[in-house]
Amino acid sequence: MEIRNKATRITLFSLKSVQMRTFHLTWLAFFLCFFGWFGIAPLMPLVRDDLGLSKAEIGNTIIASVAITVLVRLLIGPLCDKIGPRKTYTGLLIFGALPVMMIGLADTYETFLLARLAIGSIGASFVITQYHTSMMFAPNVVGTANATTAGWGNLGGGVTQMAMPAILAIILGLGASEVMGWRLAIIAPGAIMLVVAALYWIFTTDCPDGNYRQMRESGQLRPEDDHSGAAKGFLTAIGDARVWALFIVYAACFGVELTINNIAAIYFFDRFELDLQTAGLIAGLFGLMNIFARTLGGVFSDRFAAKGGLSGRVRFLFLALFVEGVALIGFSMMDALVIAVAVMVIFSLFVQMSEGATFGIVPFINRKALGAVAGIVGAGGNAGAVAAGFLFKSEALSYQDGLFYLGVAVVICSFAALAVRFSPETIAQEKARFEQAMLERSAQTAPAMGGD
Repeated sequence: MEIRNKATRITLFSLKSVQMRTFHLTWLAFFLCFFGWFGIAPLMPLVRDDLGLSKAEIGNTIIASVAITVLVRLLIGPLCDKIGPRKTYTGLLIFGALPVMMIGLADTYETFLLARLAIGSIGASFVITQYHTSMMFAPNVVGTANATTAGWGNLGGGVTQMAMPAILAIILGLGASEVMGWRLAIIAPGAIMLVVAALYWIFTTDCPDGNYRQMRESGQLRPEDDHSGAAKGFLTAIGDARVWALFIVYAACFGVELTINNIAAIYFFDRFELDLQTAGLIAGLFGLMNIFARTLGGVFSDRFAAKGGLSGRVRFLFLALFVEGVALIGFSMMDALVIAVAVMVIFSLFVQMSEGATFGIVPFINRKALGAVAGIVGAGGNAGAVAAGFLFKSEALSYQDGLFYLGVAVVICSFAALAVRFSPETIAQEKARFEQAMLERSAQTAPAMGGD
């Protein structure tokens, strides 16, 4: 889809343009979805005691929380192509808020499992975030824009590790029991999601020139530019081997992040015998790296593209993912708390840089099937988390063993990045688009610098 009037720069502290309003609302919406998605994770020691859950049952709930997202991400991309990201995101926020707030009603393992399964659907918000920023930003900054909105959204996974124990402490301080406390605490993220749904509907459009429906009716969106043939685009994406290579790559980075978000608090709580708030604080450091780490992945992807084109983006992705795997293996071997935390931070840096680098490539795989490509690659992250979940469900493996084997798998998967290649025609076209975007950016800067 050749969308016109994309932004060639990110003016971070401005809300005047629809591109920047969309930029900020996409990351905020994703942040809250992530917060609600993993809001129960730092409270799992209390939930475990309240519901009498075994390690295997906790493992099943971890798998459930990411499993349904695979299917929803596959569907949400083509839905963005069909009805536009504005309607899609608003609807997901509204319907996703309900199971987030209602998980507190669970009183058995089975009802808790079903609630976590339903909540997992909001993980599809990531695909809409990447789709919408790809519609709004030009090739010279799209890697940075995608990485930053996704990274700041993923930050919700770190903040929730710190914030939910604090919210719980406030509720307990008001006289509630621990059993009632965790049930009341989880209402907060769901309620805020409903507020952001209204803001998203009011202040964004599908692309810089308006919403898909009006643009189709007015003829602004030409048939050759239109994404509405969602089924055709999905079939095209399925048949592209590069999409599945990125599916594997994203399984090895975002899938790992989801897994760590689910187990970090209980891992530090049990292994290093910490209290709930301290374990949550340390676990939160992993997610807090998203403040800048995923953005770095997008920035480096754009920088490598400036020098080496699309092949440069691929080379950087391989490097970041390989180092991620090595760092995860190292983290699994740490027995001292301070060293474990330090290695976890390094590991987190490369996890999130790999994610940013992956979606620095996605917009260039197939412009006419962007939603389908983003959906399939995004689903890879959750497929990876589901596969990893079985490592941490097994009674025969310790969490340390699971982390070690996961690190080995990441190193192997890093070589899938090298399978992403582009035709000479595509390389030439994207080079021309990149240079055109840089010229437009320079033209916008020149008057401002030369004014009196």
